[in-house]
Amino acid sequence: MSSRTNISCLQEAKRVAVFGGTHGNEMSGITLVNMWIQNSAEIERNGLAIKPFISNPRAVEKCSRYIDTDLNRAFTPDNLSAPDVEGLPYEVQRAKEINRMFGPKGSSDAYDVIFDLHNTTSNMGSTLILESSTDLFNLQMVHYIKKAMAPHTCSVLLNEHPQLKYSTTRSVAKHPIGVEFPPCTVDVFRVQERMDYPRDANGNITAMVHPHLQDCDWESLNRGDPMFLTFDGRAILYEGANTVYPTFINEAAYYEKQQAFMTTCREILVANAIRKACK
Repeated sequence: MSSRTNISCLQEAKRVAVFGGTHGNEMSGITLVNMWIQNSAEIERNGLAIKPFISNPRAVEKCSRYIDTDLNRAFTPDNLSAPDVEGLPYEVQRAKEINRMFGPKGSSDAYDVIFDLHNTTSNMGSTLILESSTDLFNLQMVHYIKKAMAPHTCSVLLNEHPQLKYSTTRSVAKHPIGVEFPPCTVDVFRVQERMDYPRDANGNITAMVHPHLQDCDWESLNRGDPMFLTFDGRAILYEGANTVYPTFINEAAYYEKQQAFMTTCREILVANAIRKACK
């Protein structure tokens, strides 16, 4: 008995953007994009239009995460449809500009792919972020990247949680691809919950991330394991019923978002083979 591989047909990808400086103090993407703006030979590919782009130039100039508000949370329908009037936060103005240049978001005119380059102060290592478990382009792309990086590891964070998902800079793009890949599976960490630091009645932080958890991104956290250490020396244990895998542990930029770390669960996603649009 023979088996038949399911194949999904997608349009060929022709336009790709690489963003750096969505957060103006995350230097790896800024340095790479500025280098590629000066000399794009390293990222040029036949049949593709590839544009390196600094997404938040004012924040880059000040070496600050943002000027008025987080650009990587600014691509909401309300912001993108807001009238062009004086007094809009700078990052909202910038989101509207980026949407006009690389979108409009959700339209057939949008760029096919946007790679948005970031840094973190947590010990996550190389990480790819997915926003959908059913986007075949993304699944095939991260599968290819993980194989290309082997034996080095590259974790995949899946954030399609309805309360924790946010309107990212890269969400302007659509994601078809123009080459054929066989079926694949991708090991991902699905976002579950945002964990805040313990606080007193006035909202002041009363504990730090426990030393046994610090720098242990992507490692298992089991019931009874220490999560926090209060400033008077008491351990606060994880009491969840299921094993989770924390990430963004003690990320400095997330203090303002009241997040000590994010919990995830491990899943395996399956993607059909894909090829250029079927005739």
